[in-house]
Amino acid sequence: MAMVPSGSGGGPPAVIAEVEMNGGADSGATTVRATVVQASTVFYDTPATLDKAERLIEEAAGYGSQLVVFPEAFVGGYPRGSTFGFGANISINNPKDKGKEEFRKYHAAAIEVPGPEVTRLAAMAGKYKVFLVMGVIEREGYTLYCSVLFFDPLGRYLGKHRKLMPTALERIIWGFGDGSTIPVYDTPLGKIGALICWENKMPLLRTALYGKGIEIYCAPTADSRQVWQASMTHIALEGGCFVLSANQFCRRKDYPPPPEYVFAGLGEEPSPETVVCPGGSVIISPSGEVLAGPNYEGEALITADLDLGEIVRAKFDFDVVGHYARPEVLSLVVNDQPHLPVSFTSAAEKTSAAKIDSAVKPY
Repeated sequence: MAMVPSGSGGGPPAVIAEVEMNGGADSGATTVRATVVQASTVFYDTPATLDKAERLIEEAAGYGSQLVVFPEAFVGGYPRGSTFGFGANISINNPKDKGKEEFRKYHAAAIEVPGPEVTRLAAMAGKYKVFLVMGVIEREGYTLYCSVLFFDPLGRYLGKHRKLMPTALERIIWGFGDGSTIPVYDTPLGKIGALICWENKMPLLRTALYGKGIEIYCAPTADSRQVWQASMTHIALEGGCFVLSANQFCRRKDYPPPPEYVFAGLGEEPSPETVVCPGGSVIISPSGEVLAGPNYEGEALITADLDLGEIVRAKFDFDVVGHYARPEVLSLVVNDQPHLPVSFTSAAEKTSAAKIDSAVKPY
């Protein structure tokens, strides 16, 4: 694992609200050392993926990193090359259809939030004293979500962001998030939040994060195209924030061999050494300067020192939700309430009764 240096020098964990986290970091610090991890999942093997994550976190912490950001779907895996049987004469009447069996295995590799894997990730953050941003495939019942989990250096799970809008074939296998999981956490390192992959191309969703004052904008992704770098630079300039984009670097051999796992749409099965995702992880300053990366060479820890004073200097020119806004002409309303497919009136009645009870003081 190579370091790419800066160009400039028992029970489930609790969900913590979006308030200031005095997580043990130096609250007076003006420079933050951050690392984006560019590495591959151990596909279909979540325990081994967590072991690999811990090794990478330990290495990043050894470099003095205070914030470590992992790629989209690092835990659970990004199913690159798989169509889950769609476009291959899938039959909804055949329970043994290959696409359905692929989904069964993918579902098994996902994690529950909260759950034992989340507890372990929280312990890693606490052990190595880092803020941790981790891309996972979240399992809730029989639906999967592409999510990002946040942890602090005290070993606490802070909360999650669920991908609001899966892209293309992702919509076959992942559910849709809602406005209740678009957090920005006010930490001693700065205000940290995340959007996943092509969500970052949604202007109104970005604006929601800007409205919450995001300063360290994490962008786990699966997009390794050169044009992605332009999007990341634009967001840094638009938001006046640091952008940390983490992608996996994968070869064909990082996925199970055929016939267990087949890459579709490539004409022929790639060789084990074929690069199927070349990475491109990068760290960009609020002025648009590339501080570290992009790296297309292999697995790496891309690390940079973030001068938080750059945020204020950038906002002097352009504050998208401040002095450069025109709310009397253009404004945004965000529905941040959870949207459940099933709700029960008895639960609402119990909640209402509990509120009334709490308002009645005993003599």
